[in-house]
Amino acid sequence: MIKSAGKILVAAAAAATLASCAQAQTLRTIPDDQTVRNVVLVHGAFADGSGWRGVYDELTGRGYRVTIVQNPLTSLEDDVNATRRVLARQEGPSILVGHSYGGTVITEAGVDPNVAGLVYVSAFAPDVGESTGQQLAEIPAPPEFVIEPGPDGFGFINLEKFRQGFAADVSETDAAFLRDSQVPINMANFAAPVTEAAWRTRPSWAVIATQDRAIDPRLLRQMAERIDAQIVEVEASHVPFITRPREIADVIDQAARSVSQSATQSN
Repeated sequence: MIKSAGKILVAAAAAATLASCAQAQTLRTIPDDQTVRNVVLVHGAFADGSGWRGVYDELTGRGYRVTIVQNPLTSLEDDVNATRRVLARQEGPSILVGHSYGGTVITEAGVDPNVAGLVYVSAFAPDVGESTGQQLAEIPAPPEFVIEPGPDGFGFINLEKFRQGFAADVSETDAAFLRDSQVPINMANFAAPVTEAAWRTRPSWAVIATQDRAIDPRLLRQMAERIDAQIVEVEASHVPFITRPREIADVIDQAARSVSQSATQSN
């Protein structure tokens, strides 16, 4: 009798857990009438789009159409054009997301009429006439983050300090892979000023990684406050899209739902 009762309790607990999970999944799934259903993800320097995989899986699981830009990192203009090509392939409005230097890219490219909102993930957010590098004038990068320019003008992150400065909260093996698969960036990109500032006309969200050692969190907050972004803090290194994909997806989801709701109310 006791064993039977125990089995019933276990079965009831399992059913309750499944019901709770199903309810949570239903709440995360986007409604059929939501207008913003596209997300475009833009990576930063020294990386490629594959780092977005966790965020991609989270968002596609909720019903979003997610596309990832592969920046050539050869010039700011080239990266902006790569983003514009992806935006042109979307059917309907998109949330445009940028990480690190990718924030500069989305600031320029985000004036595209297909862009409904912006999400900055540990990212730069320059104003018109301002470059990525100029944003570091008052609060420079932490000492753990060291870039080594090559004779051709392209830079890599120092190998010995890579994990400490770029991805301190990933495993040693994952950090080694990121380190050894770096995509060098033309250092001139950091000096190129933007000619458009999409955050002036688009609602914006900003994720602040509190343990960032590539961009000082104080600078991240300063930039986010200047663009009047809705700020979300996560305890992570410079790569929260890798180590905190669900939290990043939640912010993007919130942005998409918010601009969709605003558009519905204005109609």
